Amino acid sequence: MFKKLISSAACILGLLCSSASAQETSNRVSTQTDWSVFVESDPTECWAVTAPKETVNKRDGSVVAVRRSKILLFVFHRPSDNVKGQVAFTGGYPFAKGRSIALDLDGVTYDLAADGEWAWPPSAADDAKIIAAMKRGAKAVVTAQSERGTVTKDTFSLNGFTAAVKDAEKRCAG
Repeated sequence: MFKKLISSAACILGLLCSSASAQETSNRVSTQTDWSVFVESDPTECWAVTAPKETVNKRDGSVVAVRRSKILLFVFHRPSDNVKGQVAFTGGYPFAKGRSIALDLDGVTYDLAADGEWAWPPSAADDAKIIAAMKRGAKAVVTAQSERGTVTKDTFSLNGFTAAVKDAEKRCAG
């Protein structure tokens, strides 16, 4: 069900390749430090999203240059499907099959299940635990492996996370 819900947001998030394009996106309704809030209608969807502050790509232990599309971490709401606070990560490449993605929140690691270029916590209860930890945290580090064997480490600021998530939740409460 999560894959289906995120597909329409993925199309919209395609506009977020850089902070410059995010500023040109017409559905951004607020910015909270390092996080932005977006709202769509038909169906109503609201999300808080951020891009990484740092990205390191390694193959065989050495830093390498790689081509990746959008790298985003966000929390998504869709009231019509009773989705409230769904955490998602897109790494900009197809993840290695059979491997989980590690989300480290200030020293506590959570496993995300991967499907293609997307990853999510395994349950709504895990979403809630992660969101609570993100509200208390300063940074989130996502470590994953591509189908080609590149290990990526993306570091996201959590500055503004709580305000952005509350804003997105409020906008989708009705």
